[in-house]
Amino acid sequence: MFEFAFMQRTLIVGLFLGMSIPLIGIIMVNRRTSMMGDALSHTSLAGVALGLILGINPSIGAAAICIVSAFLIETLRERFPQYGDMATAVIMSIGLGAASILSDFTPGGNSLESYLFGSIAAASPSDVIVSAVLFLFVLMASIFFYSGLLNISIDPNLARIDGVHVRTINSIFTLLTAITVALSAKTVGILLVSSLLVIPVACSLFVARSYKQMYIMSVALGLGFMMIGLTMSWYLEIKPGGAIILLATTGLIISALYARFRKIKHKNNHVAEKAEA
Repeated sequence: MFEFAFMQRTLIVGLFLGMSIPLIGIIMVNRRTSMMGDALSHTSLAGVALGLILGINPSIGAAAICIVSAFLIETLRERFPQYGDMATAVIMSIGLGAASILSDFTPGGNSLESYLFGSIAAASPSDVIVSAVLFLFVLMASIFFYSGLLNISIDPNLARIDGVHVRTINSIFTLLTAITVALSAKTVGILLVSSLLVIPVACSLFVARSYKQMYIMSVALGLGFMMIGLTMSWYLEIKPGGAIILLATTGLIISALYARFRKIKHKNNHVAEKAEA
């Protein structure tokens, strides 16, 4: 596996994306905008199709469409906060509609299909550089805005009163989310990338005991799911996106069972202590 250049590139891209995606996912889950990842991943298909039609890098087309869609969703959510979910659904529907029309004009159906479920052979040398730079930006932003993100996740209005630049932080992470989703489409797949944004975070919520632990565990799990899933994809000759998500889902089930077991054990210990008293 490691002797092939394309697999080396795929694993390196997977390494960086495996850490970037959960960092973005934490923010989305805490902001209660998990559906945005789903909307962006679906609208990015229109960008991929547009890129194939124009003969440019499909990731560039996907990134452009994702950025526009992300800021449209944010604008609609700010203007109509009571209809935030509806705004997300509308943008996703528009993106899917555009993608369905553009797909009829794409020169190669196989190229478009590889973006739906991911491909281990799709990573290019430029993707390695872009994924590394993206990870650095996501990591630096997560560290620099750590306290601000925590305040926003608790109460955005209170965060504004405390002097947190909520709009600036939201804009930065909206941009990073759009680029992350667009770049991840190649490896994970458009239809599945939103799951990887949420599932590692969901796993950590079952197990972590603090906000900091949630960060560390989400990144560790996301990285593990990505690398093991890509390895499974190679040896089992299956789509990487499916392997990654099924592995992540298994991890989620185990995390939920562990949390349930821990809760029962804690309850039994509490009952035993009361009985002894």
